[in-house]
Amino acid sequence: MWRLTRLLRPLTAAARAPGRSLTAAAARAPGRPLTVAARGPSRPLTVAAAAGAPSGSPGGWYEWLAQSAPVHWAEEGLVALQAAAELPWWAAIVCGAAALRTAVTLPLAAHQSRLLAKLENLQPEIQKLAERLRYEVSVRGKQLGWSEKVARFHFKKNLRRIITELYIRDNCHPFKATLVMWVQIPMWVCVSLALRNCSVGATDSEVQEQFSTGGTLWFTDLTAPDFTWILPVSLGLMNLMIVEIFALQKVKATRFQKLATNFFRVLSIIMIPVAATVPSSMALYWLSSSFMGLSHNLLLRSPTFRRLCRIPRTKSDSDTPYRDIVSALTA
Repeated sequence: MWRLTRLLRPLTAAARAPGRSLTAAAARAPGRPLTVAARGPSRPLTVAAAAGAPSGSPGGWYEWLAQSAPVHWAEEGLVALQAAAELPWWAAIVCGAAALRTAVTLPLAAHQSRLLAKLENLQPEIQKLAERLRYEVSVRGKQLGWSEKVARFHFKKNLRRIITELYIRDNCHPFKATLVMWVQIPMWVCVSLALRNCSVGATDSEVQEQFSTGGTLWFTDLTAPDFTWILPVSLGLMNLMIVEIFALQKVKATRFQKLATNFFRVLSIIMIPVAATVPSSMALYWLSSSFMGLSHNLLLRSPTFRRLCRIPRTKSDSDTPYRDIVSALTA
């Protein structure tokens, strides 16, 4: 114990000295050496240990995410689907994208449309209550001598309370409409990284060999990018079509909705060169997923399907939605 105290005393004194510090970046993994990075006199001494955690480099977190458990589950699911269906890999990717979008995203999209319809039908009631509240606040403000600023504060406070009560009454809080996004984006990322791992051989070299000959038409090698740019350009056009059709649903778009629409337009164009640099398997999945998304958006415009999903009818609904879409896009 005396020897241990003598050994620890200089380290403690050095840690307490002004201008110097000892920083533990990570716990040392069993069986792995502790790396000490020496720095200049005026910079702190940092102790970094590599315990399998991602590094701070841009590729560190990407590699960590690519080797995460959800991505491995997606890889196993893709391999199991291809083996069970005995399809070529390009067909397995297309069928997998269609199955995921139909089984997971379509029910959530129908739920989103139901919530948005309820919110739209609430707007006339909210406007009437807002007008009545404005009158009551004005009368009350004159009685108590409120300034315009105080009256505006009480009006906004009570209006928020009334709107929240209406959301609770009809069970249509706007945040619930974002559920499809919180499910779709992680699923899309996991499947994309799973296809990337299969294309570069990070999962199994045998699967990579199957990918190299599992394509069709002009993209016979799923591990190589599509140098013809047919898949990337088709992806960009498909995404732009989805954005425009979704924008047509908003009769009177707010400023935020206009900004969001322009953002997704730009993102759709940016995805074209991105899709041209990744393996064709990823670009094919992205195109298949977008095609299913476009199909579902068109399906959700059908009056028959909306009645089947019990989506309330709104003033903006049309009896001829597809004719209206063609007219709007060709105008």
